[in-house]
Amino acid sequence: MLTDIQIAQNAKMEHISKIAAQIGLGENDIDYYGKYKAKITQDVFKKVENNKDGKLVLVTAINPTPAGEGKTTTTVGIGQAMGRLGKNAIIALREPSLGPVMGVKGGAAGGGYAQVVPMEDINLHFTGDMHAITSAHNLLAALLDNHIKQGNELDIDTTSIVFKRVLDMNDRALRNIVVGLGGKINGVPREDGFMITVASEVMAILCLASDFSDLKVRLSKIIVAYDNSGNPVTAGQLHAAGAMALLLKDAINPNLIQTLENTPCLMHGGPFANIAHGCNSLRATKLALKLADYVITEAGFGADLGAEKFLDIKCRIGNLKPNAIVVVATVRALKYNGGVAKSELKAENLNALKSGIANLGKHVDNMKKYGVPVIVAINAFDTDTEAEKQFIMDYCDGIGVKACFSDVFAKGGEGGIELAKTICDTVDNTESDFAPIYDEKLSIKEKIDIVAKKIYGASSVNYTAKANKKIAKLEQFGLDKVPVCMAKTQYSLSDDPNLLGAPEGFEITVRDVNISNGAGFVVALTGDIMTMPGLPKVPAANNIDISDDGEIVGLF
Repeated sequence: MLTDIQIAQNAKMEHISKIAAQIGLGENDIDYYGKYKAKITQDVFKKVENNKDGKLVLVTAINPTPAGEGKTTTTVGIGQAMGRLGKNAIIALREPSLGPVMGVKGGAAGGGYAQVVPMEDINLHFTGDMHAITSAHNLLAALLDNHIKQGNELDIDTTSIVFKRVLDMNDRALRNIVVGLGGKINGVPREDGFMITVASEVMAILCLASDFSDLKVRLSKIIVAYDNSGNPVTAGQLHAAGAMALLLKDAINPNLIQTLENTPCLMHGGPFANIAHGCNSLRATKLALKLADYVITEAGFGADLGAEKFLDIKCRIGNLKPNAIVVVATVRALKYNGGVAKSELKAENLNALKSGIANLGKHVDNMKKYGVPVIVAINAFDTDTEAEKQFIMDYCDGIGVKACFSDVFAKGGEGGIELAKTICDTVDNTESDFAPIYDEKLSIKEKIDIVAKKIYGASSVNYTAKANKKIAKLEQFGLDKVPVCMAKTQYSLSDDPNLLGAPEGFEITVRDVNISNGAGFVVALTGDIMTMPGLPKVPAANNIDISDDGEIVGLF
């Protein structure tokens, strides 16, 4: 059996100009990054602005498990299946971060015969977007420390600096550091730390900015610290926004690539959904809607994280209206939620399936609360038994939701034909009454309370003294009337990764609250969630290599 990278390396890719032509773009509309990657130029946005929008389909999933769910694989497979059906469709994905690629799971471009390519490039440096974001972010950090060193005209309180540095790698040793050591020439000593690049507010801004002008405005609004009178200090006051925007001048444009079956994909932006908003760029999604009849996009992790933020943050800011939501699950993952050990998931176990399927039911119910039609996609494994398949189909029928088995991992687009037909039938014939689940003008605690109770199933929300103090400060400066971005474990609907299935009656604890003023949301940190991941005991990097003749191995 071929690995993902072997399948990708055997792919017959078309020159990216041919992929561009499929969606009505010529050579003057793209900037080449080699034969198989390109950036779409700014002029294209004006060229298509009067085009009618296509239908928007969000792909999400149950809570992730070690058994795997295949959300990206399903998203790619749907795009390939629509291509086989002769539909004008584009998929819109996030870019992988080097941290997880080298850390936990290797590649992140789909799997099996439902992948986007060139897979190796995508999972490594791609078109340099991550590096540009890292550089722009760290430029602001450098300007902040230099301002303090050069006299501190803004009277910045060095104990109230909230802007950390970033790196696109999992490195726990950098979570808490001290900068400015080594004498006066090296600056003012203070505590600092690193986050992973995908948790950067600059990443969030890039993915939510409507155009270059909006990007500069948002960058200038970033709050980096507070002065000795307690007032916020922004990137604009440090005169940083212009240079930061310059570093992002190419990164703001969406990337065009292709699937294994040569269907188009826009891949742009890569925030994590457990510590950021978890959606690809608004520019890529809106452009895709102007170029295609159907746009299939995804949001990170389970529906309680990525989908909730897609619907309550991205759609609100970008005035998007999704036409359907696909919730991905597997028989294996549902049995895991029912208490079966990973080593025993191949065996039929209807009792565990009956227990674990509550997780799927909760996510489906949550998505229905937004007024959008919901479809369940069961990502097939060869160990799934007929009894298990029938049980899931009967369950979905009982809760009033369409369900399809998908075999895109093994069969590519052919394995997703039924799912693609169901999606097209749904969006073409069913009206979406989408609305966010809360009013952004509510108080911070009211908004958190709604998400925690209506989406997670919590009974109550607790706040640490630190979180209460931060909330009061945001309210004092009128920075509270924005959406909330919940930072929470992806493994459970609760803030405890060990609570599987669909737990009820639990409490959520908000331990800290920060403002992403440029991005336009408040971040609430729950549980033990961290903004700088660490590497596992045996990192994926240990098995990644490149041969003397340039062949990459071990990348998923």
